[in-house]
Amino acid sequence: MSMHMPMNVGTGTGFMGSYLEALSLVERLHRLLLDVIKDEFERVGVLEINAVQALLLFNIGDNEVTAGELKTRGYYQGSNVSYNLKKLVDMGYMHHQRCEIDRRSVRVRLTEKGREIREVVARLFARHAEGLVSKSVVSPEGIEEITGVLKRVERYWSDQIRYIY
Repeated sequence: MSMHMPMNVGTGTGFMGSYLEALSLVERLHRLLLDVIKDEFERVGVLEINAVQALLLFNIGDNEVTAGELKTRGYYQGSNVSYNLKKLVDMGYMHHQRCEIDRRSVRVRLTEKGREIREVVARLFARHAEGLVSKSVVSPEGIEEITGVLKRVERYWSDQIRYIY
């Protein structure tokens, strides 16, 4: 890590250490989520679609969006959105249509095949939610607290990008 840190901020103890651990955990959890989705798809015999594409279909749901909106709405976190959209359209998971007003813009929505994939992911997440509570991994109040904290961090980071201190 080549970031310049103030002299009074340690990297292994106190708040800074916990912050760095949380950052690492968020990154690991995202990769683990993709692995969990991939394993579920292997289990049910869905092999032509990858976990990133499945998560994109899940996040779009019943919405009709432009490629640009996928990132601004938080539906897609990667850098190669055009590639994945093209693949999903080519494989029949999504419809695409040029916007009437701005012909450069393309709107996408799920096909029936795409909605089936979304349902596989939705069932997986429902099983996880039930298991997290029934095995006392996290309570409904605990998940609300985690979500609240993560939203505040997201807002803080977004403000940093916009140079709002």
